[in-house]
Amino acid sequence: MNQKAFSRNSLYFTAVVAISIWALLAWDYFHGGVPSHHFLAREEMPAISNWWGGVLLPLLTWFLLYRIKQKNYDPNEEYAKSPDFLRREFWGFLGGLLFGTLLSVLFSLGQTDLAGMLMLGLLMVAFLFPIYRPECLLGFVLSMTYTFGGVLPTIIGLLLCVIGLVLYGYIRPAVLYLVSKGVLLLSLYKQKLNS
Repeated sequence: MNQKAFSRNSLYFTAVVAISIWALLAWDYFHGGVPSHHFLAREEMPAISNWWGGVLLPLLTWFLLYRIKQKNYDPNEEYAKSPDFLRREFWGFLGGLLFGTLLSVLFSLGQTDLAGMLMLGLLMVAFLFPIYRPECLLGFVLSMTYTFGGVLPTIIGLLLCVIGLVLYGYIRPAVLYLVSKGVLLLSLYKQKLNS
């Protein structure tokens, strides 16, 4: 896919997100009012209205799609650097979408302990896979919007991205380096014993 087609599709996707969130807000408004959500589901914490999602989600969608384009296209080239970049981004988006959907369902069913364990499990996944990428964040936020509005999933998603970046980008290489040095020292020690 060339840059122009990607940019055009990004605008279409952003428009679909904007129409969807405003339709959801209109539905809520005419059926009991637009809900607000408290941080950490605690009444003493500040509440954030879902109205903010009407502005935040289209902007976030556009920005994340722009970041995907920046990452995969050279400014002077018409086509993507990697021929399979759409496949990689699709799987990242789908992973974020499925994880966010599962969390939303668990919270809706009152299974907060299970949802908490799932979030801890995500830290293990973040050590193995780059969950901090924009497509993962986009899938995560969009999948949780119906249940939690647009703002809280964005804040939680950004926090998870920072944690994921630290785990995958810094801690993982350090652990792999130490393990490789340990294996090298162990093999040298075995060779010394055998000789």
